[in-house]
Amino acid sequence: MADATQQFAEHLKYEKQYSPHTLGAYQRDLRQFSEWLVKNNCDDILKADNLHVRNWVAGLHRQGIGGKSLQRKLSSLRSFYQFLIRKHQLKNNPAIDIRAPKTARSLPDTLDVDALSQLLDIPADSILAIRDRAMMELFYSSGLRLSELTNLELDSIDLVENSLRAIGKGNKTRILPIGRKAAEALQNWLSKRDTMAKPDESALFVSNRGKRISTRSVQQRLNYWQQKQGLDQHIHPHKLRHSFASHILESSGDLRAVQELLGHADISTTQIYTHLDFQHLAKVYDNAHPRARKKKT
Repeated sequence: MADATQQFAEHLKYEKQYSPHTLGAYQRDLRQFSEWLVKNNCDDILKADNLHVRNWVAGLHRQGIGGKSLQRKLSSLRSFYQFLIRKHQLKNNPAIDIRAPKTARSLPDTLDVDALSQLLDIPADSILAIRDRAMMELFYSSGLRLSELTNLELDSIDLVENSLRAIGKGNKTRILPIGRKAAEALQNWLSKRDTMAKPDESALFVSNRGKRISTRSVQQRLNYWQQKQGLDQHIHPHKLRHSFASHILESSGDLRAVQELLGHADISTTQIYTHLDFQHLAKVYDNAHPRARKKKT
């Protein structure tokens, strides 16, 4: 068991180049399944069969674990067993035909244009404010993931072409446009960055200690500005990414382009924004159509 999971972890880290976050999730899933097997009279994860996997998933479902989490756990198991089959250490994959119960997909939470303007209208009265505005403008301008933003290097940005190079999931690179407001905010930050960054630091965004800013620090700064700018709703990095996708789709109707910009491997992931867009259209319809409006009392 230990040898097999260690080999698998090294495969994910060095060959698949998965992030530490994803690698940790896979390892936790395998450990949880192995511990469940021991409690259910199976002392080796390599001896698990189809019924073991089904019973484990069913038990987690009864505990209230959602379909999305169960899908990921099953994906961990399928990948692990498939890896062992390729290494000729196993003949059958006990998780191959098992699917998680479906749950309704929650619609992403977004900010409207007015709320975004309120959030991003930050006065440039300190170096932290200048940095934070550049980070938030870039989130909304380019639809970045949090990890993509914190991993940006100085040479990831091209302010001549107004574009950036982001490294997404699976170590995939994509080139994204930078909007005018974000470009201006970045220019302002870059003119001040050297006073804050360590001489050998290559990260685009740095903390007040001069090193690459952490994802936790970015979240804390967003929370700070949400309160400072008087916004009622909680702000998190993905909300800015969701807002980017929703507003682009609402204006263009080009789902494939939004998929490319977000870096989604499967367009079905992007399609959730069509439901969000339909909600907006339905609201406009209800307010505007003579046969849809409620009679005034």
